[in-house]
Amino acid sequence: MKLHTLKPVAGSVHTRKRIGRGPGSGMGGTSTRGHKGAKQRSGYSKKIGFEGGQMPLQRRLPKFGFKNINRVEYKAINLSVLQALAEAKNLTKIGVDELVAAGFISSKQLVKILGNGELKAKIDVTAHAFSKSAEAAIQALGGTATKL
Repeated sequence: MKLHTLKPVAGSVHTRKRIGRGPGSGMGGTSTRGHKGAKQRSGYSKKIGFEGGQMPLQRRLPKFGFKNINRVEYKAINLSVLQALAEAKNLTKIGVDELVAAGFISSKQLVKILGNGELKAKIDVTAHAFSKSAEAAIQALGGTATKL
């Protein structure tokens, strides 16, 4: 191997045609940008959704729906999940901290207990909200449903 025989690996080097370097290059004059208009000028950048002056799609379509800024979002936890958690960890009191530790919710989420499934043991539950059926099922077995 000698220094004068060294070459880059095939395909690793790309030579780009230099534009705007005079008429002899074949890419002089307008520098491949065409004549006149916004795209020909320096500093051009089109807006997102620009359709060449035609009314853009996001302005042609009607507005739709309503988003209530006061909506309270709850994470739903069913009674069957509480029963499984109580059996697995041998708990009689289940609160938000236990649900966070078990990985069912994050610490910032609000919890609502729903009545799907059935309880077999007396459990004292503390949560942000309860459905009527869940509250009735908890109290039927002698447990308490405490709202935060």
